[in-house]
Amino acid sequence: MSTDDVSKYLQQTHDSVFAKNKAWAAQKLGEDPAFFEKLAAGQEPEYLWIGCSDSRIPAEQITGLEPGQAFVHRNIANLVCNIDVNVMAVINYAVEHLHVKHIVVCGHYGCGGVKAAMTPKDLGLLNPWLRNIRDVYRLHEAELDVISDEAARYDRLVELNVVEQCRNVIKTAAVQKSYATRGFPIVHGWVFDFRDGLLKDLSVDFKTILQDIQKIYNLTEQ
Repeated sequence: MSTDDVSKYLQQTHDSVFAKNKAWAAQKLGEDPAFFEKLAAGQEPEYLWIGCSDSRIPAEQITGLEPGQAFVHRNIANLVCNIDVNVMAVINYAVEHLHVKHIVVCGHYGCGGVKAAMTPKDLGLLNPWLRNIRDVYRLHEAELDVISDEAARYDRLVELNVVEQCRNVIKTAAVQKSYATRGFPIVHGWVFDFRDGLLKDLSVDFKTILQDIQKIYNLTEQ
């Protein structure tokens, strides 16, 4: 492909986004003439979605949520690291200002970040990020090492990583204080499966985890 062909392709893909945007806007106006007026008035989302950056998992599309119903944060392998100011700011804003009722950490089977973390290889800048997943493996090493099938072990680490990130969400002061005073948010762990398009609820026991972690991580005192 020549440079001119590449340039034309890039322009076409750019223009197609705006064409689709116009079609979407027209569709929404046709369904509800006040749609954008209500959208501009403000947001009161019920959900905070913490997901993977993988381009194949758009939160609203796979859940059927509409604009304004989910506050979304995405990063590689859906991690919640206490020194990541980005995700901490998102959680704080979603809980303290938007008053979300549910926080969902959603991973997915076939996650490249989790697979990379299982690979004994120097990955440069990714090393400190993937270290968080390798730490999850270390915490659950006994369980994972008895799984002889590599694909099954990979899937299980995806699930365990989601649960661990839910635990990290629950450790935050914003979540603990809001739950103590308002009774929400509740934290959930889900996994998306490309093989059938369905979400799997890992049935994270929010109340039990909260009780367990508060011996050390209790931040509800003023």
